[in-house]
Amino acid sequence: MRKRDQLLDKALELFHAEGFHATGIDRIIAEAGVAKMTLYKHFRSKDELIVAVLRRYDEQFRNYLMQQVELRTPEPSQQLIALFDVLDDWLDQDGFCGCPMINACAEFSNKQMPAHVVASEHKRLLLLYIQEIAEAAEASDPPVLAQQLGLLMDGAIVAAQVCGQRRAARVTHEIAQLLIHQSRSRPSEQVLEPTPSSGSDMPWPD
Repeated sequence: MRKRDQLLDKALELFHAEGFHATGIDRIIAEAGVAKMTLYKHFRSKDELIVAVLRRYDEQFRNYLMQQVELRTPEPSQQLIALFDVLDDWLDQDGFCGCPMINACAEFSNKQMPAHVVASEHKRLLLLYIQEIAEAAEASDPPVLAQQLGLLMDGAIVAAQVCGQRRAARVTHEIAQLLIHQSRSRPSEQVLEPTPSSGSDMPWPD
């Protein structure tokens, strides 16, 4: 494995388990088994390392989610449900410490900070993926459904991390099914022109 990959993998592990601010550079170097000069050859600062770690996690997690969803079913409407099956498996893993992106937003609350920007982009891309599935499933309003399901997923992640509710995804699973069913069964809105009764002198509003 390349030294850069060793650093990123170990940094992600430590940041995820112990936090970004609480984990020092010396700890990462020691556990990754590389020299300090090796770290600064690839990353000019800890902030630059954090951004690289988050980008690596973004790619890994989105690939994992997409692959797992598509392995479960090719049917778009069922893929929307499969999102929560995959989430349930993830939350139930040993050593679960929450979502590094949510944690990064909490530790780097200024929305202009690079770590916050990367985390926000990760969430945007996840919502876009959910929206694409919703469109394929012929949901009545894919962007709204994607927002609803995304909020449910984030809520389950936070509940699992903060309260230890490792089966939180199963609770949101039922809510998701209702939202998906409602979105797919809602009839398209039709605009009906009013027809005044005969003999009426009352003007109809524009």
